[in-house]
Amino acid sequence: MNDRKWIAYFLTFFLLGSVCFRPWDVQAAPGVSAHSAILMDQETGRVLYEKNAEQQMKIASITKIMTAIVAIESGDLQDTVTVSSNAAGTEGSSLYLVAGQKMKLEDLLYGLMLRSGNDSAVAIAEHVGGSLEGFVYLMNQKAEEIGMENTNFDNPHGLDDSDTHLSTSYDMALLMKYSMNNETFQEISSTEVHKAPNPNGDWDYSWHNKNRLLTQLYEYCTGGKTGYTKLAKRTLVTTAEKDGEKLIAVTLNGPDDWNDHISMYEYGFDQFDYYVLAKKGSLSEIKDSYYKGKVYIKHEIKYSIKELEKEKIRIHYQMNKPTEKLQTNPPEIVGRAIVEIDKKELFSVPIYFETSSVKEDDPWWKIWKKLFFITIGVSSNG
Repeated sequence: MNDRKWIAYFLTFFLLGSVCFRPWDVQAAPGVSAHSAILMDQETGRVLYEKNAEQQMKIASITKIMTAIVAIESGDLQDTVTVSSNAAGTEGSSLYLVAGQKMKLEDLLYGLMLRSGNDSAVAIAEHVGGSLEGFVYLMNQKAEEIGMENTNFDNPHGLDDSDTHLSTSYDMALLMKYSMNNETFQEISSTEVHKAPNPNGDWDYSWHNKNRLLTQLYEYCTGGKTGYTKLAKRTLVTTAEKDGEKLIAVTLNGPDDWNDHISMYEYGFDQFDYYVLAKKGSLSEIKDSYYKGKVYIKHEIKYSIKELEKEKIRIHYQMNKPTEKLQTNPPEIVGRAIVEIDKKELFSVPIYFETSSVKEDDPWWKIWKKLFFITIGVSSNG
């Protein structure tokens, strides 16, 4: 197998295994009222609990998580946005922006996430995407990139103006997992109160976060987004952290969503812990004479498991056969570390040769972007 085929092979395993790992033994969390719900480990992606998690449903204002992350990644937070009459006239939850008003994109994002301003969502979309349609295209492009296979966005706010604006608890957990890797998003999502200047008056805007888990009800909550429309009912995405363990909870059509999330978090923190399967760096387990002392993994391998699962989880290493060509011109990736539980593969991570040209501090998405373009035959110059 040539180098390019090996790269494609490991890229496929990485993309399939790194987004999220489906549970092998999901047990019910107590007292979940929501029609659809999920509890996911934020770091490993393991699903710890789910209920109708793949069912497409209306999602209301948790749509704005996607609006926020697309704007953060695609826009300049210091840009001045001029509010259009279209944005100012958006119905529903509002910052009460007026046509012609100017506001920094950063402040609009705080108003979007804390106050859930629909007018802010449209103003952001028109500025970043050039038009509502252009921004919605970016939203769906990002959804495809993340792996949100059962999601379609038709607007940046989540209002019930389309029958095809739908997602699932599982997809929204994937979105939150992705978004929480962005420091700006983390900061906005975790803010309880934000003040912004008002050019049209002698008072400042002051927006209080609607996420009561963060502000009142749950000491371990680290952020999230609320939602409600008449058709979607109550929707909620939150994050929480306790003793270094980070979790994501999502509920759709949840009449008692605050307690649903607390119940799921308490279940997750009580039943699961991180277990380090392999430390980053050199792999002493590889005994082959060619590879011995020359191969490594870039990040520690860990997984969320219950105490009783420890004896059932294993890791083994699959290496390229050290052919003459490989020995004279070794590729970046020469194998993979495979994690199994009860002999069922959960995921795998690439094993690198010590002469790899990939920098230690390269983020995963850059590494796999490079490998993807190599695989399809596109040079770095396009």
